[in-house]
Amino acid sequence: DDWLALKPQEPSPSQCCGSGCKPCIYDVYEKELAQWERARAKQDKSLLTEKKEQSNNSELNPDTFTPFSISSVEQLTEDTYQYKFELPGNGSLRLSLGQHIVLRGMVSGLEVQRAYTPISPGNAEGYFEVLIKHGELLMLASGTGLAPMLPILQSITDNEEDETFVTLVVCFCTFDKIYLKPLLQDLARYWNIRIFYVLSQETSLEKLPWSYQENTYIGRLNEDLTKTIINSCRRRPFVLICGSSAFSEDMSRYLKAAGIDENSYFVF
Repeated sequence: DDWLALKPQEPSPSQCCGSGCKPCIYDVYEKELAQWERARAKQDKSLLTEKKEQSNNSELNPDTFTPFSISSVEQLTEDTYQYKFELPGNGSLRLSLGQHIVLRGMVSGLEVQRAYTPISPGNAEGYFEVLIKHGELLMLASGTGLAPMLPILQSITDNEEDETFVTLVVCFCTFDKIYLKPLLQDLARYWNIRIFYVLSQETSLEKLPWSYQENTYIGRLNEDLTKTIINSCRRRPFVLICGSSAFSEDMSRYLKAAGIDENSYFVF
């Protein structure tokens, strides 16, 4: 059924910022779902692209999202960036003092929305600016070395204002030896969490459940794979290491080879 492929996807709880936004991502979903249901009932796909008439000014509509272009991104600190958005026709947001806006975008293939208060002057014309903080954390764990990583991960996912990106790499002998699979799969659903599995004694990805095949490596976590994972991070990460003494020594050596200095990683 072609219509099922066009049906809006219900947001997951991790996509909601929990700030009482108007509209909430769930409000948008309900509206898009109703639009889809009307279009399907009439068998008219053109109804899916219906848009309300836009006014000539840049006033935001509390009932829908308005697209704006990013004109510049300036890095202010190691993990803080200033985003500048263009407003057409030298328009102004016309916000009240301290009023926030909700930004929505795609992060790692997942739609995310967050509330921000613009830092640009209230009467700024033709643009508005916001500060966005991005931390980056890489966790390298072997076997029971996963244990100290979990409270850190859960503290990040439990804090709606924490936007730290986390990449967790867990090393086990075989798929059956992986601890806490349901918990790890649940954590991986968050927009800012990636989890990779490295299985030293498996021989083929085809033997694994399909949901694990894309994010699993066969073999050992060696220097080349470590560099590949670091390069896939959005910026240079701070690294946490936990495992056997041999594993920790290997990881420390691989990180140095990848250009991560000793002040940028911690060994449990």
